[in-house]
Amino acid sequence: MVYQCRKCGSQKIVKNGHNASGSQQYWCKDCGQRGVLEPKRGYTQAQKEQILAAYNERSSMRGVQRTFGVSRPTLASWLKKDETNPKLEDTLLPAEPDDVLEADEMWSFVYEKWNKRWLWTVMCRRTRQIVAFVIGDRSEATCRKLWEYIPAAYKSCQSYSDFWEAYQLVFPEETHECVGKGSGQTNHMERWYCTLRQSCARFIRKTLSFSKSDVMHEIVTTLFIIRHNQSLIT
Repeated sequence: MVYQCRKCGSQKIVKNGHNASGSQQYWCKDCGQRGVLEPKRGYTQAQKEQILAAYNERSSMRGVQRTFGVSRPTLASWLKKDETNPKLEDTLLPAEPDDVLEADEMWSFVYEKWNKRWLWTVMCRRTRQIVAFVIGDRSEATCRKLWEYIPAAYKSCQSYSDFWEAYQLVFPEETHECVGKGSGQTNHMERWYCTLRQSCARFIRKTLSFSKSDVMHEIVTTLFIIRHNQSLIT
């Protein structure tokens, strides 16, 4: 079989190693183009959705690569360029006047355990949906971002959190109350964190599947929350 450069059509090409998925690459002596010698067929949208759904069920990138044959760089590019997912506010059910919000924060890390990342979330008790979240440190500034991300329709709702000082400084005194874990007012939010840890390996306390970058950490978290909210829409 005679191979040609897909850019200039020249047959003066030589093998040039393999890419991350093991495919033979080439280099063209005439135009300098580098590419895959025998490119694989592209994935359909249905296949992409199936692979992303599997990745959202605690499978690691290497696990998805072994199962579906898709390379990790390809999977990462899908996650970064996925424009099919709606915005968080578009996945929420309409707010009601008597809705109650539960706020809490969960510890995680990126690359090293000393590099802590706190996931702040607010859940609507009636719908069990996450109405707002933010990833950052455990400071008042991050809590203020969380409050800003809460949709206007939910900001007037009664809310509960633990006694972390940032909540008292940011959330309005008229509608917010700090309570202990024994009160049961934040049980649903804390229970959701157990679901997150069981579903996403990078959030488990003792794991090798930790996030390597802040970008991927936020992308995977956003994907999980959006899919969680969508699963509760009937």
